[in-house]
Amino acid sequence: MDFQVSQKKLHKKYLWTLLLHIKDILKAKKSLVDLPLPQDSSITVCGDVHGQYYDLVNIFSNLNGLPSSTNPYLFNGDFVDRGSFSVEVITLLFAWMAFDPNCMHLTRGNHEAKNMNKLYGFEGEVVHKYDSNTYDLFCEVFCHLPLSYVLDNKVMVTHGGLFK
Repeated sequence: MDFQVSQKKLHKKYLWTLLLHIKDILKAKKSLVDLPLPQDSSITVCGDVHGQYYDLVNIFSNLNGLPSSTNPYLFNGDFVDRGSFSVEVITLLFAWMAFDPNCMHLTRGNHEAKNMNKLYGFEGEVVHKYDSNTYDLFCEVFCHLPLSYVLDNKVMVTHGGLFK
């Protein structure tokens, strides 16, 4: 997190390694994920970060703690677009998922789609910071994100505005 807070860019080789690893993790998931929660535990559900990297870091650093198996998170779509640091937001969320897939859960929102990314800025940001091939890989990974989670057979979490 500190690396990206200082506005350093992850080398393309490491970004691609991360994206390909996350793609494999996501391909193993269903579009509707049943997530049992251990007794007397909780999960933090967050939504619509929209490229606001410093807000995301504040959640982890000051408000709710770092993701872990005892402090899991579910981010409910719209990680990218609008904000200036969408690449950093999605990279951080994917890094936590790669570190421990049980501490970070992600659903697909309407902004994890090509047509929205063209309109609201993620495509331009990725092409500016990396290239169009990296953008295409992000889009491919987004296609494997689950659409919904059911928490402990009690609560269904899905993003309100699904993509076309």
